[in-house]
Amino acid sequence: MPYLIVKYLLTAALIVAASELAKRSDRLGAVIVALPLMTVMTLFWMHAESQPTEKIANHAWYTFWYVLPTLPMFLAFPWLMQRYGFGISMAALLGGTIACFLLFALLVRFFGLELL
Repeated sequence: MPYLIVKYLLTAALIVAASELAKRSDRLGAVIVALPLMTVMTLFWMHAESQPTEKIANHAWYTFWYVLPTLPMFLAFPWLMQRYGFGISMAALLGGTIACFLLFALLVRFFGLELL
């Protein structure tokens, strides 16, 4: 149980630190958030919990493919936010990201990659 508490506290601390940094500097906050901290932390925790090497490698492999259809969201958000506000923009981004993901999964299926 103490291990789990430490795991949660370290993970939460990184998220809070990134959001606090983003308040102070748009660019530095974006750089920190753009780093694959969650993925690196997940790989670290999987290794620390003695997960098989193949499972850890698969996680990294699929993370790459799952990130690609989310990228349009970062381009659309500033434009949507200026015109429609935060709530509508977030709803549109969630729906749009789901649609991009589904379309991307169908596209890569032709190349033999199963994401769904």
